[in-house]
Amino acid sequence: MDNQKKAFNFTLGDLPRPRWNVLDLIQIIGRDSVPTYLFCDIDMTWAEELRKKLKSYGQKVTVTAILLKAIGIAQRSHPESRTAVLPFGKTVTFNDIVAGFTVERVIGQQPAVFFGAIENPDTKSVEEIAGELRQYAESDMETVHHLNLQNRFNGTPWWFRRFILWAGLRFPNVRLHFMGATFGLSSIGKWGMKALIPPCVSTSTFGVGEVEERAVVREGRIEIRPMLTIILNFDHRIIDGAPAARFMNDVKKLLEGGLENYVHMAAYGEEAPMEKAPSLT
Repeated sequence: MDNQKKAFNFTLGDLPRPRWNVLDLIQIIGRDSVPTYLFCDIDMTWAEELRKKLKSYGQKVTVTAILLKAIGIAQRSHPESRTAVLPFGKTVTFNDIVAGFTVERVIGQQPAVFFGAIENPDTKSVEEIAGELRQYAESDMETVHHLNLQNRFNGTPWWFRRFILWAGLRFPNVRLHFMGATFGLSSIGKWGMKALIPPCVSTSTFGVGEVEERAVVREGRIEIRPMLTIILNFDHRIIDGAPAARFMNDVKKLLEGGLENYVHMAAYGEEAPMEKAPSLT
């Protein structure tokens, strides 16, 4: 019998500083939330046709840009989706819609997740949103305000970062300065994943996978359609299931064609749509 002790093989290391950005949000901002999930499959036929049409005019628009536009518009009609809990039984509703989304950048040799922000996605064109997304993905970090701010924030002492986040949970002005997003979006579609359940770091946080061809039933017939699974992680302290479902349903309706009333093609020589879309409710 071999009486020699087994040698355990492992490597110790320090938690990379760029990782603190995500951990602080999860451990502080999302600590007291009551995460609840809604799953929704969306037919992206109309959205994919829109992307092809814009591409024919030299405009590269991603699915993420269309999603941010749709969610932003839906948030107009659902203020509870952009409301946060304050101490002592108070709440705050943020009136300016800001789209939050994850951005992966490499710091040194370490991939790190940062959070981008696009103001007023509900009123910007999908082309403008796509342009801002490209800046977050391709520009030097020092030239993108939100990325540069977060990168410098990661380098501050642990106690200072925690204090700022703690203050953001209590004082809306502090939160808007450092964490202005009224909803979050995390996409892993480019890696071929079907869906993602994101952490609940805002009242409404969406996880999306890839647009993939699936067999679906339409009017009694089996058809192949481009489908997208969206998961909404919402804070049950603020939203109940039914209002969250209505919010998600409005996002679904917009992505399945309702956005047509908000996409202006006149600049490309096509007839402009209605100035205002019918109410979603």
